[in-house]
Amino acid sequence: MKLHKESKGTIIVASLLFAVIGLLSIYFLEIWSLAIIIPLLIIYGLIFWFFRVPHRDILNHKENVIAPVDGKVVMIKEVDEDEFIKGKAIQISIFMSPLNVHICRYPVSGEVIYKKYHPGKYLVAWHEKSSTENERTTIAIKSLTDHTVVFRQIAGYVARRIVFYCNEGDQAKAGHEFGFIKFGSRMDIFLPIDTEINCKIGDKTKGGIDVIAKMKE
Repeated sequence: MKLHKESKGTIIVASLLFAVIGLLSIYFLEIWSLAIIIPLLIIYGLIFWFFRVPHRDILNHKENVIAPVDGKVVMIKEVDEDEFIKGKAIQISIFMSPLNVHICRYPVSGEVIYKKYHPGKYLVAWHEKSSTENERTTIAIKSLTDHTVVFRQIAGYVARRIVFYCNEGDQAKAGHEFGFIKFGSRMDIFLPIDTEINCKIGDKTKGGIDVIAKMKE
């Protein structure tokens, strides 16, 4: 199983803790206690599962908006996007549980025209105010259809580290990776009002594959 590059530090720490607890178990209990080792193995396995990099056949897209993450659609509504668009937009929010792949992908193709990191709180990721109050990044793209699309990586109650690799002027390709969030979190996408929405609340999304909306050319 291929692992994400962001997994290195976490796996090293987990391996050291596993070794230390195992040695302490042998020293004090004089046996590998299954009550200790089995839960550790399960946690260790979940870490590997979380940082996996699944194979995805990424297609070329122009007007399609692609699911940027694996997760569940928890919000579709008209909102005022005040940071960059400065006006009305359709917000689609996708919640990622700790069991989802947390690779973050561009939802549309075009040029990165804005990025900003915001420190903040750690409300549970499905909370509506997490979009404006939690630790987050905001990225804007001028799409190939000449629309402005804004999206945010949002840290949750468990997630405490957001990683994003893009810079202003970079060429974005829908479905390709631009960042990563460690453990449960959320992604918000802000689209033009006349965008055709192809998903509904409760839908499960597969990042880089599923078409969640379509913009007018």
